[in-house]
Amino acid sequence: MFSIGELSKRTKVKVPTIRYYEEMGLLSEPERTEGNQRRYDAAGLERLSFIKHARDLGFSIEAITKLIELQGHPDRSCQAATDIAVSQLYDVRAKIKRLRALEKELVRISKGCDGDGVSEDCYVLASLADHQLCRHEH
Repeated sequence: MFSIGELSKRTKVKVPTIRYYEEMGLLSEPERTEGNQRRYDAAGLERLSFIKHARDLGFSIEAITKLIELQGHPDRSCQAATDIAVSQLYDVRAKIKRLRALEKELVRISKGCDGDGVSEDCYVLASLADHQLCRHEH
């Protein structure tokens, strides 16, 4: 059995986040001691590790809820889990595309400044003040 602090240390998930996951129903309500302290078992540790890894991969709480529900039904096809993962992959690729466009625009803007000092002619400041000076959508 693990206290919430021990669970936090083992998984590197902050205590308030663990409580939040309980409130959201991602983690089962743990047993409590006579002093009302939470006590988690190995299954709780495993579940929290699953949630943490999924969050690290960028899955939403909604997607994680669906994945956890699928875990409880081993008789179902894993196609639903694959669909959720593929959807996350598409989202990540879209973010990468937006970040590449942002990178391109930042490179262009930063090269437009001669660095002689902040003045009305500073291209970086002018570009930030006027989106129409941007060449790439971001």
